[in-house]
Amino acid sequence: MTPLSNILFLSFSLLAAGCPAQTTPEPQTTIQVGAAQTNLYLPSLKGKRVGMVVNHTSRIGQTHLVDSLIARGVTIKTIFAPEHGFRGEATDGEKISNGRDPRTGVMIASLYGQNRKPSPAQMDSLDVLLFDIQDVGTRFYTYISTMHYVMEACAESQKPLIVLDRPNPNGHYIDGPVLEPKFKSFVGMHPIPVVHGLTVGELARMINGEGWLGPGRTCPLTVIPVTSYTHQTPYVLPVRPSPNLPNQQAVLLYPSLCFFEGTVVSVGRGTDKQFQVIGSPYTQYGPYTFTPVDKPGAMNPPLEGKLCYGLDLSQAPISKTGLMLDYFFDFFNRASDKTKFFLAGGGIDRLAGTDQLRLQMIAGVPAETIRKSWQPAINAYKKTRQKYLLYK
Repeated sequence: MTPLSNILFLSFSLLAAGCPAQTTPEPQTTIQVGAAQTNLYLPSLKGKRVGMVVNHTSRIGQTHLVDSLIARGVTIKTIFAPEHGFRGEATDGEKISNGRDPRTGVMIASLYGQNRKPSPAQMDSLDVLLFDIQDVGTRFYTYISTMHYVMEACAESQKPLIVLDRPNPNGHYIDGPVLEPKFKSFVGMHPIPVVHGLTVGELARMINGEGWLGPGRTCPLTVIPVTSYTHQTPYVLPVRPSPNLPNQQAVLLYPSLCFFEGTVVSVGRGTDKQFQVIGSPYTQYGPYTFTPVDKPGAMNPPLEGKLCYGLDLSQAPISKTGLMLDYFFDFFNRASDKTKFFLAGGGIDRLAGTDQLRLQMIAGVPAETIRKSWQPAINAYKKTRQKYLLYK
Protein backbone atom coordinates (compact mmCIF):
# COMPACT_ATOMS: atom_id res chain seq x y z
CA MET A 1 0.00 0.00 0.00
CA THR A 2 1.17 3.50 -0.74
CA PRO A 3 1.55 5.56 2.46
CA LEU A 4 -0.28 8.87 2.67
CA SER A 5 3.03 10.73 2.88
CA ASN A 6 4.19 9.12 -0.35
CA ILE A 7 0.93 10.09 -2.09
CA LEU A 8 1.39 13.70 -1.02
CA PHE A 9 5.05 13.64 -2.06
CA LEU A 10 4.15 12.19 -5.45
CA SER A 11 1.45 14.81 -6.01
CA PHE A 12 3.73 17.73 -5.18
CA SER A 13 6.64 16.22 -7.16
CA LEU A 14 4.55 15.88 -10.29
CA LEU A 15 3.27 19.41 -9.96
CA ALA A 16 6.77 20.75 -9.44
CA ALA A 17 8.01 18.81 -12.46
CA GLY A 18 5.48 20.56 -14.65
CA CYS A 19 2.71 17.96 -14.65
CA PRO A 20 -0.48 20.05 -14.49
CA ALA A 21 -3.15 19.23 -11.96
CA GLN A 22 -5.75 19.32 -14.70
CA THR A 23 -5.07 19.45 -18.41
CA THR A 24 -7.35 21.86 -20.24
CA PRO A 25 -7.20 21.07 -23.94
CA GLU A 26 -7.49 23.59 -26.70
CA PRO A 27 -11.08 24.25 -27.78
CA GLN A 28 -12.30 21.31 -29.85
CA THR A 29 -13.55 23.27 -32.86
CA THR A 30 -13.88 20.15 -35.04
CA ILE A 31 -15.88 18.03 -32.61
CA GLN A 32 -19.61 17.94 -33.23
CA VAL A 33 -21.78 16.08 -30.77
CA GLY A 34 -24.60 14.01 -32.15
CA ALA A 35 -27.26 16.56 -31.19
CA ALA A 36 -25.56 19.26 -33.29
CA GLN A 37 -25.90 17.18 -36.46
CA THR A 38 -29.61 17.85 -36.87
CA ASN A 39 -29.57 17.04 -40.59
CA LEU A 40 -28.93 13.38 -39.71
CA TYR A 41 -31.94 12.86 -37.45
CA LEU A 42 -34.52 15.60 -38.10
CA PRO A 43 -36.01 13.71 -41.06
CA SER A 44 -36.79 10.82 -38.69
CA LEU A 45 -38.71 13.19 -36.36
CA LYS A 46 -40.81 15.18 -38.83
CA GLY A 47 -44.50 14.41 -38.44
CA LYS A 48 -43.80 12.03 -35.55
CA ARG A 49 -44.80 12.05 -31.89
CA VAL A 50 -41.45 12.35 -30.15
CA GLY A 51 -40.38 11.36 -26.65
CA MET A 52 -37.12 12.83 -25.36
CA VAL A 53 -34.87 11.36 -22.67
CA VAL A 54 -32.91 14.49 -21.79
CA ASN A 55 -31.65 16.71 -19.00
CA HIS A 56 -29.77 19.98 -18.58
CA THR A 57 -26.76 18.65 -20.55
CA SER A 58 -28.85 18.12 -23.70
CA ARG A 59 -27.74 21.18 -25.62
CA ILE A 60 -26.78 22.38 -29.06
CA GLY A 61 -24.30 25.10 -28.16
CA GLN A 62 -26.08 27.25 -25.57
CA THR A 63 -29.60 26.19 -26.53
CA HIS A 64 -31.44 23.28 -24.98
CA LEU A 65 -32.22 20.51 -27.45
CA VAL A 66 -35.93 20.64 -26.58
CA ASP A 67 -36.10 24.32 -27.51
CA SER A 68 -34.08 23.73 -30.69
CA LEU A 69 -36.34 20.96 -31.92
CA ILE A 70 -39.59 22.76 -31.08
CA ALA A 71 -38.28 25.76 -33.03
CA ARG A 72 -37.76 23.39 -35.97
CA GLY A 73 -41.36 22.18 -35.84
CA VAL A 74 -40.82 18.88 -34.03
CA THR A 75 -43.79 17.65 -31.97
CA ILE A 76 -42.49 16.68 -28.54
CA LYS A 77 -45.09 14.78 -26.56
CA THR A 78 -43.13 13.75 -23.45
CA ILE A 79 -39.84 14.61 -21.77
CA PHE A 80 -38.47 11.69 -19.72
CA ALA A 81 -36.30 12.93 -16.84
CA PRO A 82 -33.45 10.85 -15.33
CA GLU A 83 -31.80 11.17 -11.89
CA HIS A 84 -31.36 14.85 -10.88
CA GLY A 85 -34.36 15.84 -13.03
CA PHE A 86 -34.89 17.61 -16.33
CA ARG A 87 -33.06 20.72 -15.12
CA GLY A 88 -30.33 18.73 -13.30
CA GLU A 89 -30.88 20.37 -9.93
CA ALA A 90 -32.21 17.52 -7.74
CA THR A 91 -30.06 16.06 -4.99
CA ASP A 92 -28.32 12.72 -5.52
CA GLY A 93 -30.91 10.00 -4.88
CA GLU A 94 -33.85 12.44 -4.66
CA LYS A 95 -37.01 11.09 -6.26
CA ILE A 96 -38.17 13.02 -9.30
CA SER A 97 -41.84 13.94 -9.72
CA ASN A 98 -43.91 14.19 -12.88
CA GLY A 99 -44.96 17.63 -14.09
CA ARG A 100 -44.77 20.06 -16.98
CA ASP A 101 -41.92 22.12 -18.30
CA PRO A 102 -42.97 25.72 -17.56
CA ARG A 103 -41.15 27.03 -20.61
CA THR A 104 -42.64 24.75 -23.27
CA GLY A 105 -45.63 23.16 -21.54
CA VAL A 106 -44.39 19.69 -22.47
CA MET A 107 -45.26 16.90 -20.02
CA ILE A 108 -42.30 15.68 -17.94
CA ALA A 109 -42.37 12.04 -16.86
CA SER A 110 -39.91 10.89 -14.22
CA LEU A 111 -37.67 7.87 -14.81
CA TYR A 112 -36.14 8.17 -11.35
CA GLY A 113 -38.64 7.29 -8.69
CA GLN A 114 -41.43 4.75 -8.62
CA ASN A 115 -41.09 4.11 -12.36
CA ARG A 116 -37.69 3.83 -14.04
CA LYS A 117 -39.03 2.71 -17.40
CA PRO A 118 -41.54 4.30 -19.80
CA SER A 119 -44.90 2.58 -19.39
CA PRO A 120 -46.71 0.79 -22.24
CA ALA A 121 -49.29 3.60 -22.25
CA GLN A 122 -46.56 6.22 -22.58
CA MET A 123 -44.92 4.26 -25.39
CA ASP A 124 -48.27 3.95 -27.20
CA SER A 125 -48.47 7.75 -27.34
CA LEU A 126 -45.08 8.02 -29.09
CA ASP A 127 -43.62 7.13 -32.48
CA VAL A 128 -39.92 7.61 -31.71
CA LEU A 129 -37.65 8.30 -28.72
CA LEU A 130 -34.53 10.43 -28.59
CA PHE A 131 -31.78 9.96 -25.96
CA ASP A 132 -29.27 12.77 -25.41
CA ILE A 133 -27.55 12.92 -22.00
CA GLN A 134 -23.90 13.60 -21.18
CA ASP A 135 -22.33 10.60 -19.42
CA VAL A 136 -19.00 10.41 -17.56
CA GLY A 137 -17.97 6.86 -18.46
CA THR A 138 -18.47 4.92 -15.22
CA ARG A 139 -20.71 1.93 -14.61
CA PHE A 140 -22.30 3.42 -11.49
CA TYR A 141 -23.35 6.74 -13.10
CA THR A 142 -27.09 6.11 -13.42
CA TYR A 143 -27.81 7.82 -16.74
CA ILE A 144 -26.75 4.63 -18.55
CA SER A 145 -29.12 2.60 -16.37
CA THR A 146 -31.93 4.90 -17.46
CA MET A 147 -30.87 4.34 -21.08
CA HIS A 148 -31.06 0.58 -20.52
CA TYR A 149 -34.66 0.78 -19.31
CA VAL A 150 -35.61 3.06 -22.21
CA MET A 151 -34.07 0.51 -24.59
CA GLU A 152 -36.14 -2.21 -22.92
CA ALA A 153 -39.33 -0.20 -23.48
CA CYS A 154 -38.40 0.41 -27.12
CA ALA A 155 -37.62 -3.28 -27.63
CA GLU A 156 -40.97 -4.31 -26.17
CA SER A 157 -42.96 -1.80 -28.23
CA GLN A 158 -40.65 -1.90 -31.27
CA LYS A 159 -40.47 1.88 -31.26
CA PRO A 160 -37.19 3.32 -32.63
CA LEU A 161 -34.62 4.92 -30.33
CA ILE A 162 -32.16 7.51 -31.61
CA VAL A 163 -29.11 8.03 -29.38
CA LEU A 164 -27.35 11.35 -29.94
CA ASP A 165 -23.82 10.51 -28.88
CA ARG A 166 -21.44 12.63 -26.82
CA PRO A 167 -17.74 12.21 -25.89
CA ASN A 168 -16.76 10.24 -22.81
CA PRO A 169 -14.44 12.41 -20.64
CA ASN A 170 -13.08 9.22 -19.02
CA GLY A 171 -13.05 7.20 -22.23
CA HIS A 172 -9.27 6.95 -22.54
CA TYR A 173 -8.82 3.99 -20.17
CA ILE A 174 -10.58 0.85 -18.90
CA ASP A 175 -10.22 -0.30 -15.30
CA GLY A 176 -11.88 -1.76 -12.25
CA PRO A 177 -13.66 -5.02 -11.45
CA VAL A 178 -16.21 -6.32 -13.95
CA LEU A 179 -19.69 -6.54 -12.44
CA GLU A 180 -20.86 -9.98 -11.34
CA PRO A 181 -24.54 -10.67 -12.18
CA LYS A 182 -25.65 -11.17 -8.57
CA PHE A 183 -24.59 -7.59 -7.76
CA LYS A 184 -26.70 -6.05 -10.51
CA SER A 185 -28.50 -2.88 -9.38
CA PHE A 186 -29.43 0.56 -10.65
CA VAL A 187 -25.81 1.64 -10.00
CA GLY A 188 -24.54 -1.28 -12.07
CA MET A 189 -26.69 -3.10 -14.61
CA HIS A 190 -24.14 -4.56 -17.03
CA PRO A 191 -21.13 -6.93 -16.81
CA ILE A 192 -18.65 -4.18 -17.62
CA PRO A 193 -15.73 -2.67 -15.68
CA VAL A 194 -16.14 0.34 -13.41
CA VAL A 195 -14.53 2.50 -16.12
CA HIS A 196 -15.81 0.99 -19.36
CA GLY A 197 -14.26 3.11 -22.12
CA LEU A 198 -17.47 3.53 -24.14
CA THR A 199 -19.68 6.42 -25.16
CA VAL A 200 -23.40 6.01 -24.50
CA GLY A 201 -23.88 5.24 -28.19
CA GLU A 202 -21.30 2.47 -28.12
CA LEU A 203 -22.75 1.08 -24.88
CA ALA A 204 -26.24 1.06 -26.41
CA ARG A 205 -24.84 -1.01 -29.29
CA MET A 206 -23.26 -3.41 -26.78
CA ILE A 207 -26.50 -3.73 -24.77
CA ASN A 208 -28.29 -4.71 -27.98
CA GLY A 209 -25.55 -6.92 -29.35
CA GLU A 210 -24.88 -8.86 -26.15
CA GLY A 211 -28.54 -9.61 -25.51
CA TRP A 212 -28.70 -7.73 -22.23
CA LEU A 213 -32.29 -6.62 -22.87
CA GLY A 214 -33.45 -10.21 -22.48
CA PRO A 215 -33.91 -13.24 -24.72
CA GLY A 216 -35.01 -12.28 -28.20
CA ARG A 217 -35.26 -8.56 -27.40
CA THR A 218 -33.57 -5.97 -29.58
CA CYS A 219 -34.10 -2.23 -29.50
CA PRO A 220 -34.53 -0.58 -32.93
CA LEU A 221 -31.45 1.60 -32.47
CA THR A 222 -29.80 4.42 -34.39
CA VAL A 223 -26.70 6.17 -33.06
CA ILE A 224 -25.66 9.60 -34.35
CA PRO A 225 -21.88 9.57 -33.70
CA VAL A 226 -19.64 12.42 -32.58
CA THR A 227 -17.46 13.78 -35.39
CA SER A 228 -13.64 14.09 -35.17
CA TYR A 229 -13.49 12.14 -31.90
CA THR A 230 -11.42 9.25 -30.61
CA HIS A 231 -11.26 7.79 -27.14
CA GLN A 232 -7.96 9.60 -26.63
CA THR A 233 -9.46 13.01 -27.47
CA PRO A 234 -9.48 15.23 -24.33
CA TYR A 235 -12.93 16.65 -23.75
CA VAL A 236 -13.87 19.22 -21.11
CA LEU A 237 -17.58 19.05 -20.38
CA PRO A 238 -19.30 22.36 -21.20
CA VAL A 239 -22.00 21.78 -18.55
CA ARG A 240 -21.70 20.08 -15.14
CA PRO A 241 -23.30 16.66 -15.67
CA SER A 242 -24.84 16.49 -12.17
CA PRO A 243 -24.95 18.69 -9.05
CA ASN A 244 -21.98 17.03 -7.35
CA LEU A 245 -19.63 17.01 -10.33
CA PRO A 246 -19.08 20.77 -10.57
CA ASN A 247 -15.97 20.86 -12.79
CA GLN A 248 -13.60 18.79 -14.89
CA GLN A 249 -11.36 17.87 -11.94
CA ALA A 250 -14.35 16.30 -10.18
CA VAL A 251 -15.37 14.47 -13.37
CA LEU A 252 -11.90 12.96 -13.72
CA LEU A 253 -11.59 12.06 -10.03
CA TYR A 254 -15.10 10.62 -9.77
CA PRO A 255 -14.27 7.08 -11.01
CA SER A 256 -11.46 6.76 -8.45
CA LEU A 257 -13.25 8.33 -5.47
CA CYS A 258 -16.75 6.88 -5.80
CA PHE A 259 -15.80 3.71 -3.88
CA PHE A 260 -15.57 5.97 -0.80
CA GLU A 261 -19.37 6.37 -1.00
CA GLY A 262 -19.62 2.88 0.45
CA THR A 263 -17.44 3.80 3.45
CA VAL A 264 -17.29 6.15 6.44
CA VAL A 265 -15.30 8.66 4.34
CA SER A 266 -16.90 11.78 2.82
CA VAL A 267 -16.19 12.72 -0.80
CA GLY A 268 -17.11 16.34 -0.21
CA ARG A 269 -20.86 16.30 -0.78
CA GLY A 270 -22.14 19.38 1.04
CA THR A 271 -18.98 21.38 0.27
CA ASP A 272 -17.82 23.44 -2.70
CA LYS A 273 -15.29 20.75 -3.65
CA GLN A 274 -17.49 17.73 -4.30
CA PHE A 275 -15.44 14.71 -5.41
CA GLN A 276 -12.28 16.75 -4.93
CA VAL A 277 -11.83 16.28 -1.17
CA ILE A 278 -11.91 13.16 0.98
CA GLY A 279 -12.03 12.96 4.75
CA SER A 280 -13.56 11.58 7.93
CA PRO A 281 -13.81 12.78 11.56
CA TYR A 282 -10.46 11.20 12.46
CA THR A 283 -7.21 13.15 12.40
CA GLN A 284 -5.10 10.30 11.00
CA TYR A 285 -6.61 10.84 7.55
CA GLY A 286 -4.75 14.05 6.75
CA PRO A 287 -4.21 17.75 7.44
CA TYR A 288 -6.97 19.23 5.28
CA THR A 289 -10.28 19.95 7.04
CA PHE A 290 -13.82 20.52 5.81
CA THR A 291 -17.36 20.31 7.19
CA PRO A 292 -20.22 19.03 4.98
CA VAL A 293 -23.39 21.10 5.27
CA ASP A 294 -26.90 20.85 3.90
CA LYS A 295 -27.09 22.76 0.59
CA PRO A 296 -28.85 22.65 -2.80
CA GLY A 297 -27.82 19.53 -4.69
CA ALA A 298 -26.56 17.92 -1.48
CA MET A 299 -29.39 17.65 0.98
CA ASN A 300 -28.47 15.72 4.16
CA PRO A 301 -24.95 14.90 2.98
CA PRO A 302 -22.92 12.15 4.69
CA LEU A 303 -21.17 13.38 7.86
CA GLU A 304 -23.26 16.58 7.81
CA GLY A 305 -22.02 19.10 10.36
CA LYS A 306 -18.96 17.06 11.32
CA LEU A 307 -15.41 18.34 11.00
CA CYS A 308 -13.55 16.00 8.62
CA TYR A 309 -9.82 15.49 8.24
CA GLY A 310 -8.30 14.34 4.99
CA LEU A 311 -6.96 15.51 1.64
CA ASP A 312 -7.72 18.28 -0.83
CA LEU A 313 -7.32 16.81 -4.33
CA SER A 314 -8.64 19.81 -6.26
CA GLN A 315 -5.18 20.43 -7.71
CA ALA A 316 -3.92 16.84 -7.69
CA PRO A 317 -2.51 15.29 -10.88
CA ILE A 318 -4.83 12.90 -12.67
CA SER A 319 -3.74 9.49 -13.91
CA LYS A 320 -4.35 8.93 -17.61
CA THR A 321 -3.97 5.15 -17.46
CA GLY A 322 -6.20 3.81 -14.69
CA LEU A 323 -8.08 4.22 -11.44
CA MET A 324 -6.16 6.05 -8.71
CA LEU A 325 -6.99 3.75 -5.81
CA ASP A 326 -3.97 4.52 -3.61
CA TYR A 327 -6.16 6.97 -1.68
CA PHE A 328 -8.80 4.31 -1.10
CA PHE A 329 -6.37 1.63 0.09
CA ASP A 330 -4.41 4.09 2.23
CA PHE A 331 -7.51 5.38 4.04
CA PHE A 332 -8.57 1.80 4.73
CA ASN A 333 -5.16 1.00 6.20
CA ARG A 334 -5.36 4.06 8.44
CA ALA A 335 -8.80 3.16 9.81
CA SER A 336 -8.77 2.58 13.56
CA ASP A 337 -11.41 -0.13 13.19
CA LYS A 338 -11.27 -1.73 9.75
CA THR A 339 -14.43 -3.73 10.42
CA LYS A 340 -16.40 -0.46 10.49
CA PHE A 341 -14.71 1.22 7.49
CA PHE A 342 -17.32 -0.13 5.05
CA LEU A 343 -20.90 0.97 5.63
CA ALA A 344 -23.55 -1.63 6.35
CA GLY A 345 -26.00 -2.45 3.59
CA GLY A 346 -23.63 -3.64 0.88
CA GLY A 347 -23.17 -0.29 -0.84
CA ILE A 348 -19.50 -0.90 -1.55
CA ASP A 349 -20.31 -4.27 -3.15
CA ARG A 350 -22.89 -2.68 -5.46
CA LEU A 351 -20.44 0.05 -6.47
CA ALA A 352 -17.62 -2.41 -7.07
CA GLY A 353 -19.96 -4.93 -8.71
CA THR A 354 -18.48 -7.66 -6.51
CA ASP A 355 -17.88 -8.45 -2.86
CA GLN A 356 -14.30 -9.52 -3.61
CA LEU A 357 -12.81 -6.02 -3.29
CA ARG A 358 -14.16 -5.65 0.25
CA LEU A 359 -13.25 -9.19 1.27
CA GLN A 360 -9.75 -8.96 -0.19
CA MET A 361 -9.06 -5.68 1.60
CA ILE A 362 -10.30 -7.04 4.93
CA ALA A 363 -8.10 -10.11 4.41
CA GLY A 364 -5.05 -7.90 3.87
CA VAL A 365 -4.50 -8.78 0.20
CA PRO A 366 -1.98 -6.31 -1.33
CA ALA A 367 -3.38 -3.63 -3.62
CA GLU A 368 -1.42 -4.80 -6.65
CA THR A 369 -2.66 -8.36 -6.16
CA ILE A 370 -6.22 -7.05 -6.03
CA ARG A 371 -5.69 -5.12 -9.24
CA LYS A 372 -4.20 -8.16 -10.98
CA SER A 373 -7.23 -10.23 -10.00
CA TRP A 374 -9.39 -7.97 -12.20
CA GLN A 375 -7.28 -8.40 -15.31
CA PRO A 376 -8.65 -11.64 -16.83
CA ALA A 377 -12.21 -10.27 -16.84
CA ILE A 378 -11.02 -6.88 -18.15
CA ASN A 379 -9.15 -8.57 -21.01
CA ALA A 380 -12.23 -10.58 -21.98
CA TYR A 381 -14.34 -7.42 -21.84
CA LYS A 382 -11.92 -5.54 -24.10
CA LYS A 383 -12.29 -8.20 -26.79
CA THR A 384 -16.09 -7.92 -26.63
CA ARG A 385 -15.91 -4.13 -26.61
CA GLN A 386 -14.08 -4.06 -29.95
CA LYS A 387 -17.24 -5.20 -31.76
CA TYR A 388 -19.17 -2.10 -30.74
CA LEU A 389 -16.68 0.74 -31.07
CA LEU A 390 -17.60 3.73 -33.20
CA TYR A 391 -14.35 5.57 -32.51
CA LYS A 392 -10.70 4.55 -32.53
